[in-house]
Amino acid sequence: MLKRLSSLYIDQQAEDILRCFAIRSRLDMPSVTVQDAGKVFEVVSSADDPVQKGKETLFLTRNKGAFIRECPGTRDYTCCGYKILHIGTFCTMDCSYCILQSYFHPPVLQYFVNQEEMTAELDQMFLEKKVCRIGTGEFTDSMIWEEMTGLSDLLVPKFSEQSHAVLELKTKTVAIENLKRLRHNRKTIVAWSLNTEEVIHSEERGTASLSARLRAAAKCEAYGYPLAFHFDPMFIYDGCEDAYTRVVEKIFSYVSADNIVWISLGAFRFMPSLKPIIQKRFPGSKIVYGELVPGLDGKMRYFKPLRMRLYHRVASRIKEIAPDIQVYFCMEDDEVWEKCLGFLPSDRGGLARMLDESAIRHCKLKPET
Repeated sequence: MLKRLSSLYIDQQAEDILRCFAIRSRLDMPSVTVQDAGKVFEVVSSADDPVQKGKETLFLTRNKGAFIRECPGTRDYTCCGYKILHIGTFCTMDCSYCILQSYFHPPVLQYFVNQEEMTAELDQMFLEKKVCRIGTGEFTDSMIWEEMTGLSDLLVPKFSEQSHAVLELKTKTVAIENLKRLRHNRKTIVAWSLNTEEVIHSEERGTASLSARLRAAAKCEAYGYPLAFHFDPMFIYDGCEDAYTRVVEKIFSYVSADNIVWISLGAFRFMPSLKPIIQKRFPGSKIVYGELVPGLDGKMRYFKPLRMRLYHRVASRIKEIAPDIQVYFCMEDDEVWEKCLGFLPSDRGGLARMLDESAIRHCKLKPET
């Protein structure tokens, strides 16, 4: 991450926070103090490629809203009841399909330094003693911040001290060395977003290779961490079914099925506003030209029979190798569940309950009393 930054801005309201001093010292680069985010947004927006400029421009600031948020699902598709720990925004890696390119206006690499407020919210959540799955990888990659902030030093031991919540760190990096020395008590799941070799090579600039991600997963398993994997987004192209099943088989050549908390599947979907950004920034990409139709949530999705065929093939291969692993779909409807997995989430108490129970088994969580 440090090599990819070209500019550092510091919010005047945050510059006296001790963590801000520590990060600035590690970066060892000139900084500009601004009264508010407007100046940073102006600089990024005026660039020829605002998305790329946003990836190179770090803004240290305060989170003025809630740190703990509900996953922004939709009523039309089954949501997993996940919670988001909002540590910052955007990413230094450059995936063609990344929704964050159009989600933020403009996209800016922000890191929130007022972490005393974050820990206070976590303490309040822990007091509720309810099973909770929470992750930092919704609006950013969980691990790009490690070299600069050592955020895991704060979060992993903190989660280890309680018994009802599990933290998921989701990444496409291999920045896991710091995790080796931390007390985790299996209350942190280390997760990787995976794709086929072809997709990683063509659509995921600046990310770790598939083999490197799986080698890192094997290391984390050796450190005692539970693991998870996310095939999201999945792409339909000639030979994709065989390619995704090869990735599935490769997972189990590196790590034990017994240590995997869950594997999710989700097909490529995007708001129409993302299409021109992909076309401009990735002119060689073909991902927006597939058999796509508007979904119930307004996002463009692959024609349902096509994505169900891919889901069924991949889910079946996972179950052949590891029948007990919790496989689930991200943002799909009952028809997809029934035809691809043979049951509805409601048959088993709902998707949130299914995932809670898997977390309880693998992460030594206490059920709600």
